[in-house]
Amino acid sequence: MLDKLNSVEKRYNDINRELMDPSVVCDPEKFKTLGKEQKTLEPIVSAFLEYKKAQAEQKEAEELLNAGGLDNDMKELCDEQLKSAKKQIEELTEKLKVLLLPRDPNDERNVIVEIRGGAGGEEAALFAGSLYRMYTMYAESKGYKIEVINENATELGGIKEISFSVMGEGAYSRFKYESGVHRVQRVPDTESGGRIHTSTVTVAVLPEADDVEIEINPADLQIDTYRSGGAGGQHVNKTESAIRITHIPTGLVVECQDERSQYKNKDKAMKVLRSRLLELKQKEQNDAIASDRKSQVGSGDRSERIRTYNFPQGRVTDHRIGLTLYKIEQIMNGDLDEVIDALITYYRAEMLKEGEE
Repeated sequence: MLDKLNSVEKRYNDINRELMDPSVVCDPEKFKTLGKEQKTLEPIVSAFLEYKKAQAEQKEAEELLNAGGLDNDMKELCDEQLKSAKKQIEELTEKLKVLLLPRDPNDERNVIVEIRGGAGGEEAALFAGSLYRMYTMYAESKGYKIEVINENATELGGIKEISFSVMGEGAYSRFKYESGVHRVQRVPDTESGGRIHTSTVTVAVLPEADDVEIEINPADLQIDTYRSGGAGGQHVNKTESAIRITHIPTGLVVECQDERSQYKNKDKAMKVLRSRLLELKQKEQNDAIASDRKSQVGSGDRSERIRTYNFPQGRVTDHRIGLTLYKIEQIMNGDLDEVIDALITYYRAEMLKEGEE
Protein backbone atom coordinates (compact mmCIF):
# COMPACT_ATOMS: atom_id res chain seq x y z
CA MET A 1 0.00 0.00 0.00
CA LEU A 2 2.83 2.42 0.85
CA ASP A 3 4.43 1.94 -2.57
CA LYS A 4 1.14 2.80 -4.22
CA LEU A 5 0.64 5.85 -1.99
CA ASN A 6 4.15 7.14 -2.74
CA SER A 7 3.43 6.68 -6.44
CA VAL A 8 0.14 8.61 -6.14
CA GLU A 9 1.85 11.44 -4.25
CA LYS A 10 4.59 11.66 -6.91
CA ARG A 11 1.98 11.81 -9.68
CA TYR A 12 0.06 14.50 -7.80
CA ASN A 13 3.18 16.64 -7.44
CA ASP A 14 4.04 16.12 -11.12
CA ILE A 15 0.56 17.30 -12.10
CA ASN A 16 0.88 20.42 -9.93
CA ARG A 17 4.11 21.27 -11.73
CA GLU A 18 2.54 20.65 -15.15
CA LEU A 19 -0.43 22.88 -14.31
CA MET A 20 2.02 25.77 -13.79
CA ASP A 21 3.63 25.20 -17.19
CA PRO A 22 2.58 28.03 -19.59
CA SER A 23 2.21 25.58 -22.49
CA VAL A 24 -0.31 23.55 -20.48
CA VAL A 25 -2.16 26.67 -19.31
CA CYS A 26 -2.58 27.62 -22.98
CA ASP A 27 -3.99 24.17 -23.82
CA PRO A 28 -7.56 24.18 -22.37
CA GLU A 29 -8.18 20.49 -23.05
CA LYS A 30 -4.96 19.29 -21.40
CA PHE A 31 -5.40 21.74 -18.51
CA LYS A 32 -8.93 20.43 -17.90
CA THR A 33 -7.80 16.78 -18.04
CA LEU A 34 -4.92 17.35 -15.62
CA GLY A 35 -7.16 19.39 -13.31
CA LYS A 36 -9.64 16.55 -13.19
CA GLU A 37 -6.90 14.02 -12.34
CA GLN A 38 -5.52 16.37 -9.68
CA LYS A 39 -8.95 16.62 -8.05
CA THR A 40 -9.27 12.82 -8.01
CA LEU A 41 -5.85 12.34 -6.36
CA GLU A 42 -6.17 15.21 -3.87
CA PRO A 43 -8.15 13.36 -1.12
CA ILE A 44 -5.71 10.41 -1.28
CA VAL A 45 -2.64 12.65 -1.00
CA SER A 46 -4.23 14.71 1.78
CA ALA A 47 -4.96 11.56 3.83
CA PHE A 48 -1.46 10.20 3.10
CA LEU A 49 0.17 13.41 4.39
CA GLU A 50 -1.89 13.09 7.60
CA TYR A 51 -0.78 9.46 7.81
CA LYS A 52 2.90 10.40 7.48
CA LYS A 53 2.50 13.16 10.07
CA ALA A 54 0.95 10.69 12.53
CA GLN A 55 3.83 8.26 11.87
CA ALA A 56 6.37 10.99 12.63
CA GLU A 57 4.55 11.83 15.88
CA GLN A 58 4.53 8.15 16.86
CA LYS A 59 8.24 7.83 16.15
CA GLU A 60 9.06 11.00 18.11
CA ALA A 61 7.04 9.82 21.16
CA GLU A 62 8.65 6.36 21.07
CA GLU A 63 12.17 7.82 20.86
CA LEU A 64 11.56 10.13 23.83
CA LEU A 65 10.09 7.30 25.92
CA ASN A 66 12.92 4.91 25.01
CA ALA A 67 15.57 7.51 25.85
CA GLY A 68 14.28 7.70 29.42
CA GLY A 69 14.98 10.47 31.95
CA LEU A 70 11.53 12.06 31.56
CA ASP A 71 9.69 13.52 34.51
CA ASN A 72 6.14 12.23 35.18
CA ASP A 73 4.36 15.07 33.36
CA MET A 74 6.51 14.69 30.22
CA LYS A 75 6.17 10.91 30.27
CA GLU A 76 2.39 11.24 30.51
CA LEU A 77 2.40 13.70 27.61
CA CYS A 78 4.49 11.33 25.44
CA ASP A 79 2.25 8.38 26.33
CA GLU A 80 -0.78 10.40 25.26
CA GLN A 81 0.90 11.45 22.01
CA LEU A 82 1.85 7.84 21.25
CA LYS A 83 -1.66 6.59 21.93
CA SER A 84 -3.24 9.34 19.79
CA ALA A 85 -0.80 8.77 16.89
CA LYS A 86 -1.43 5.00 16.86
CA LYS A 87 -5.18 5.52 16.81
CA GLN A 88 -4.89 8.06 14.00
CA ILE A 89 -2.64 5.73 11.97
CA GLU A 90 -5.18 2.93 12.36
CA GLU A 91 -8.08 5.14 11.22
CA LEU A 92 -6.12 6.64 8.32
CA THR A 93 -5.00 3.18 7.17
CA GLU A 94 -8.64 2.13 6.77
CA LYS A 95 -9.51 5.42 5.08
CA LEU A 96 -6.62 5.05 2.63
CA LYS A 97 -7.64 1.48 1.79
CA VAL A 98 -11.04 2.79 0.73
CA LEU A 99 -9.57 5.75 -1.17
CA LEU A 100 -7.26 3.40 -3.10
CA LEU A 101 -10.10 1.18 -4.27
CA PRO A 102 -10.49 1.21 -8.08
CA ARG A 103 -12.77 4.09 -9.03
CA ASP A 104 -15.75 3.58 -11.26
CA PRO A 105 -14.72 5.56 -14.37
CA ASN A 106 -18.32 6.67 -14.79
CA ASP A 107 -18.75 8.15 -11.30
CA GLU A 108 -18.22 11.79 -12.28
CA ARG A 109 -20.51 11.64 -15.31
CA ASN A 110 -23.96 13.08 -15.79
CA VAL A 111 -26.63 10.41 -16.00
CA ILE A 112 -29.74 9.55 -17.92
CA VAL A 113 -32.48 7.97 -15.82
CA GLU A 114 -35.34 5.97 -17.34
CA ILE A 115 -38.41 5.11 -15.24
CA ARG A 116 -41.13 2.76 -16.50
CA GLY A 117 -44.30 1.47 -14.89
CA GLY A 118 -44.11 -2.33 -14.54
CA ALA A 119 -46.72 -4.69 -13.08
CA GLY A 120 -49.77 -2.97 -11.63
CA GLY A 121 -51.29 -0.88 -14.41
CA GLU A 122 -52.34 2.64 -13.42
CA GLU A 123 -51.10 2.23 -9.84
CA ALA A 124 -47.62 1.40 -11.21
CA ALA A 125 -47.80 4.50 -13.44
CA LEU A 126 -48.77 6.66 -10.44
CA PHE A 127 -45.83 5.31 -8.45
CA ALA A 128 -43.51 5.93 -11.41
CA GLY A 129 -44.60 9.57 -11.11
CA SER A 130 -43.85 9.47 -7.37
CA LEU A 131 -40.34 8.10 -8.03
CA TYR A 132 -39.71 10.82 -10.62
CA ARG A 133 -40.73 13.43 -8.05
CA MET A 134 -38.46 11.76 -5.44
CA TYR A 135 -35.46 11.83 -7.78
CA THR A 136 -36.16 15.43 -8.79
CA MET A 137 -36.20 16.54 -5.16
CA TYR A 138 -33.05 14.54 -4.39
CA ALA A 139 -31.24 16.04 -7.39
CA GLU A 140 -32.20 19.55 -6.27
CA SER A 141 -30.84 18.85 -2.77
CA LYS A 142 -27.46 17.91 -4.32
CA GLY A 143 -27.39 20.94 -6.61
CA TYR A 144 -27.92 18.86 -9.77
CA LYS A 145 -29.94 20.01 -12.76
CA ILE A 146 -32.79 17.88 -14.19
CA GLU A 147 -33.84 17.98 -17.83
CA VAL A 148 -36.75 15.88 -19.15
CA ILE A 149 -36.03 14.07 -22.42
CA ASN A 150 -39.24 12.16 -23.03
CA GLU A 151 -42.42 11.57 -21.05
CA ASN A 152 -45.45 9.40 -21.63
CA ALA A 153 -48.11 10.37 -19.09
CA THR A 154 -51.45 8.74 -18.29
CA GLU A 155 -54.82 10.49 -18.07
CA LEU A 156 -54.93 10.02 -14.28
CA GLY A 157 -51.63 11.82 -13.72
CA GLY A 158 -49.32 8.81 -13.70
CA ILE A 159 -46.29 8.18 -15.89
CA LYS A 160 -46.05 5.16 -18.18
CA GLU A 161 -42.43 6.04 -18.86
CA ILE A 162 -40.12 9.00 -18.52
CA SER A 163 -36.47 9.59 -19.34
CA PHE A 164 -34.51 12.54 -17.99
CA SER A 165 -30.92 13.66 -17.58
CA VAL A 166 -29.32 14.56 -14.25
CA MET A 167 -26.42 16.97 -14.68
CA GLY A 168 -23.90 17.67 -11.94
CA GLU A 169 -20.55 16.59 -10.55
CA GLY A 170 -20.69 12.99 -9.35
CA ALA A 171 -24.30 12.45 -10.44
CA TYR A 172 -23.66 8.86 -11.55
CA SER A 173 -21.87 8.00 -8.28
CA ARG A 174 -25.10 8.79 -6.40
CA PHE A 175 -27.76 7.59 -8.84
CA LYS A 176 -26.19 4.32 -10.05
CA TYR A 177 -27.55 2.35 -7.09
CA GLU A 178 -31.14 3.13 -8.17
CA SER A 179 -31.06 0.74 -11.14
CA GLY A 180 -33.49 -2.13 -10.76
CA VAL A 181 -37.08 -2.92 -9.83
CA HIS A 182 -38.78 -0.82 -7.17
CA ARG A 183 -41.83 -2.40 -5.52
CA VAL A 184 -44.62 -0.41 -3.89
CA GLN A 185 -47.24 -1.72 -1.47
CA ARG A 186 -50.09 0.66 -0.72
CA VAL A 187 -53.86 1.16 -0.91
CA PRO A 188 -54.65 2.94 -4.20
CA ASP A 189 -57.00 5.95 -4.13
CA THR A 190 -59.34 4.00 -6.41
CA GLU A 191 -59.52 1.00 -4.02
CA SER A 192 -62.84 1.17 -2.13
CA GLY A 193 -62.22 -2.00 -0.10
CA GLY A 194 -59.01 -0.75 1.48
CA ARG A 195 -56.94 -3.64 0.05
CA ILE A 196 -53.18 -3.22 -0.29
CA HIS A 197 -51.98 -3.52 -3.88
CA THR A 198 -48.45 -4.45 -4.96
CA SER A 199 -47.02 -2.80 -8.07
CA THR A 200 -43.58 -2.40 -9.59
CA VAL A 201 -41.62 0.27 -11.43
CA THR A 202 -38.33 -0.28 -13.27
CA VAL A 203 -35.49 2.22 -13.12
CA ALA A 204 -32.43 2.26 -15.40
CA VAL A 205 -29.49 4.61 -14.81
CA LEU A 206 -27.11 5.19 -17.72
CA PRO A 207 -23.85 7.17 -17.59
CA GLU A 208 -23.99 9.94 -20.17
CA ALA A 209 -21.57 9.36 -23.06
CA ASP A 210 -19.24 12.01 -24.45
CA ASP A 211 -19.53 12.66 -28.18
CA VAL A 212 -15.97 11.50 -28.79
CA GLU A 213 -16.50 8.13 -27.06
CA ILE A 214 -19.22 6.84 -29.33
CA GLU A 215 -19.00 7.38 -33.06
CA ILE A 216 -22.33 6.93 -34.81
CA ASN A 217 -22.51 6.48 -38.56
CA PRO A 218 -25.42 8.62 -39.87
CA ALA A 219 -26.16 5.81 -42.35
CA ASP A 220 -27.00 3.55 -39.38
CA LEU A 221 -29.83 5.83 -38.25
CA GLN A 222 -33.47 5.94 -39.24
CA ILE A 223 -34.93 9.26 -38.12
CA ASP A 224 -38.71 9.77 -38.07
CA THR A 225 -40.66 12.86 -37.07
CA TYR A 226 -44.18 12.88 -35.67
CA ARG A 227 -46.58 15.12 -33.82
CA SER A 228 -46.22 15.29 -30.08
CA GLY A 229 -48.85 13.56 -27.99
CA GLY A 230 -49.83 14.28 -24.43
CA ALA A 231 -52.14 16.21 -22.19
CA GLY A 232 -53.43 19.31 -24.00
CA GLY A 233 -51.57 22.52 -24.71
CA GLN A 234 -51.44 24.59 -27.88
CA HIS A 235 -48.31 22.92 -29.16
CA VAL A 236 -49.53 19.32 -28.86
CA ASN A 237 -50.32 17.71 -32.22
CA LYS A 238 -49.75 20.98 -34.09
CA THR A 239 -46.28 20.39 -35.56
CA GLU A 240 -44.12 17.37 -36.28
CA SER A 241 -41.40 18.34 -33.80
CA ALA A 242 -41.18 14.98 -31.97
CA ILE A 243 -38.27 12.73 -32.99
CA ARG A 244 -37.86 8.96 -33.10
CA ILE A 245 -34.37 7.63 -33.85
CA THR A 246 -33.76 3.96 -34.62
CA HIS A 247 -30.18 2.67 -34.51
CA ILE A 248 -30.42 -0.01 -37.19
CA PRO A 249 -27.40 -2.21 -36.20
CA THR A 250 -28.60 -2.64 -32.60
CA GLY A 251 -32.34 -2.04 -32.96
CA LEU A 252 -32.25 0.61 -30.20
CA VAL A 253 -35.11 3.10 -30.45
CA VAL A 254 -35.08 6.52 -28.76
CA GLU A 255 -37.87 9.08 -28.73
CA CYS A 256 -37.97 12.71 -27.63
CA GLN A 257 -40.96 15.04 -27.75
CA ASP A 258 -40.30 17.36 -24.81
CA GLU A 259 -39.06 20.37 -26.78
CA ARG A 260 -40.94 22.48 -29.33
CA SER A 261 -37.88 22.53 -31.56
CA GLN A 262 -37.29 19.48 -33.76
CA TYR A 263 -33.55 20.24 -33.61
CA LYS A 264 -33.52 20.26 -29.77
CA ASN A 265 -35.50 17.01 -29.64
CA LYS A 266 -33.06 15.38 -32.04
CA ASP A 267 -30.11 16.61 -29.96
CA LYS A 268 -31.61 15.13 -26.76
CA ALA A 269 -32.50 11.85 -28.47
CA MET A 270 -28.93 11.50 -29.78
CA LYS A 271 -27.64 12.06 -26.23
CA VAL A 272 -29.75 9.15 -24.98
CA LEU A 273 -28.74 6.95 -27.92
CA ARG A 274 -25.03 7.58 -27.25
CA SER A 275 -25.50 6.67 -23.59
CA ARG A 276 -27.27 3.43 -24.45
CA LEU A 277 -24.58 2.53 -26.97
CA LEU A 278 -21.89 3.34 -24.39
CA GLU A 279 -23.64 1.02 -21.94
CA LEU A 280 -23.65 -1.79 -24.51
CA LYS A 281 -19.98 -1.17 -25.29
CA GLN A 282 -19.00 -1.25 -21.60
CA LYS A 283 -20.93 -4.45 -21.00
CA GLU A 284 -19.20 -6.12 -23.94
CA GLN A 285 -15.82 -5.10 -22.49
CA ASN A 286 -16.64 -6.52 -19.06
CA ASP A 287 -17.80 -10.15 -19.06
CA ALA A 288 -18.88 -9.87 -15.43
CA ILE A 289 -21.76 -7.61 -16.40
CA ALA A 290 -22.12 -8.61 -20.06
CA SER A 291 -25.82 -9.06 -20.73
CA ASP A 292 -28.67 -7.13 -22.27
CA ARG A 293 -30.35 -4.18 -20.59
CA LYS A 294 -32.68 -6.51 -18.69
CA SER A 295 -29.85 -7.12 -16.20
CA GLN A 296 -30.46 -3.62 -14.93
CA VAL A 297 -34.23 -3.38 -14.87
CA GLY A 298 -35.41 -6.98 -14.97
CA SER A 299 -38.79 -7.85 -16.42
CA GLY A 300 -40.81 -5.74 -14.00
CA ASP A 301 -42.30 -8.83 -12.40
CA ARG A 302 -43.46 -8.39 -8.78
CA SER A 303 -40.97 -10.97 -7.48
CA GLU A 304 -37.93 -9.02 -8.72
CA ARG A 305 -36.97 -6.04 -6.62
CA ILE A 306 -34.12 -4.04 -5.16
CA ARG A 307 -36.31 -1.97 -2.86
CA THR A 308 -39.80 -2.08 -1.36
CA TYR A 309 -41.84 0.97 -0.35
CA ASN A 310 -44.53 -0.14 2.12
CA PHE A 311 -46.84 2.81 2.76
CA PRO A 312 -49.16 1.22 5.39
CA GLN A 313 -46.13 0.42 7.56
CA GLY A 314 -44.27 3.63 6.65
CA ARG A 315 -41.13 1.69 5.77
CA VAL A 316 -38.63 1.46 2.94
CA THR A 317 -36.49 -1.70 2.65
CA ASP A 318 -33.45 -2.04 0.41
CA HIS A 319 -33.19 -5.80 -0.15
CA ARG A 320 -29.59 -5.74 -1.39
CA ILE A 321 -28.22 -4.79 2.02
CA GLY A 322 -31.16 -5.61 4.30
CA LEU A 323 -31.63 -1.96 5.30
CA THR A 324 -35.08 -0.94 6.58
CA LEU A 325 -35.94 2.68 7.40
CA TYR A 326 -39.23 3.85 8.86
CA LYS A 327 -39.19 7.24 7.15
CA ILE A 328 -41.05 6.69 3.90
CA GLU A 329 -42.42 10.24 3.75
CA GLN A 330 -38.95 11.79 4.01
CA ILE A 331 -37.54 9.36 1.43
CA MET A 332 -40.36 10.05 -1.05
CA ASN A 333 -39.56 13.75 -0.55
CA GLY A 334 -36.01 13.17 -1.78
CA ASP A 335 -34.16 12.32 1.45
CA LEU A 336 -32.16 9.48 -0.12
CA ASP A 337 -28.69 10.07 1.31
CA GLU A 338 -29.02 7.58 4.18
CA VAL A 339 -29.95 4.77 1.77
CA ILE A 340 -27.34 5.67 -0.84
CA ASP A 341 -24.55 6.18 1.71
CA ALA A 342 -25.32 2.74 3.21
CA LEU A 343 -25.12 1.16 -0.26
CA ILE A 344 -21.79 2.88 -0.99
CA THR A 345 -20.37 1.67 2.34
CA TYR A 346 -21.58 -1.89 1.69
CA TYR A 347 -20.14 -2.16 -1.82
CA ARG A 348 -16.84 -0.59 -0.74
CA ALA A 349 -16.58 -3.18 2.05
CA GLU A 350 -17.27 -5.94 -0.50
CA MET A 351 -14.50 -4.60 -2.75
CA LEU A 352 -12.10 -4.50 0.22
CA LYS A 353 -12.93 -8.14 1.01
CA GLU A 354 -12.27 -9.15 -2.60
CA GLY A 355 -8.92 -7.31 -2.51
CA GLU A 356 -7.86 -9.18 0.64
CA GLU A 357 -8.75 -12.64 -0.69
